[in-house]
Amino acid sequence: MLDFDDLDLRILEQLQSDSSLTNHELSQRVHASAPTCLRRVRRLMDEGVIEKQVAILDPTKLGSSLTAIIEITLDVQTVEALQDFEAHVAQEPAILQCYRVSPGPDFIIMAHVADMPAYHAMAHRVFTSQANVRNVRSFFSIHRSKFETRVPLGTAGVGPRTGSDPT
Repeated sequence: MLDFDDLDLRILEQLQSDSSLTNHELSQRVHASAPTCLRRVRRLMDEGVIEKQVAILDPTKLGSSLTAIIEITLDVQTVEALQDFEAHVAQEPAILQCYRVSPGPDFIIMAHVADMPAYHAMAHRVFTSQANVRNVRSFFSIHRSKFETRVPLGTAGVGPRTGSDPT
């Protein structure tokens, strides 16, 4: 696990709220010099803490009005079978998230599709056509009351480190 100081956490908080900030704007918000800020952001990216910077789109405004939460159970759960399934799912654009879980089903998948016919086509293409898929159980969102992309900072072991400041 990586160590973060207070400046790292302030930078991460700001970027989680608005990754389009210029380095100058970010440095002003976190009360650090622009060169220090730039160096820190580059380090956080190089270490993989910042995976990527994206725009979050509203799927309903783009024609994907149906959210499906899908449980998948495989017949064979070898490491190779699980990895093969994950590789197959990764190729489907409608699938936004795939989690290997325990206990219960082998995977939980989140997908966005236009409607039920689109869901049916995707389910057939990705799940039911696969010989190793034993069970597919789908749930459909009727209302989204919370959607957040932020990682909570200052909890779960993510907090300031002690010692020298690696600026």
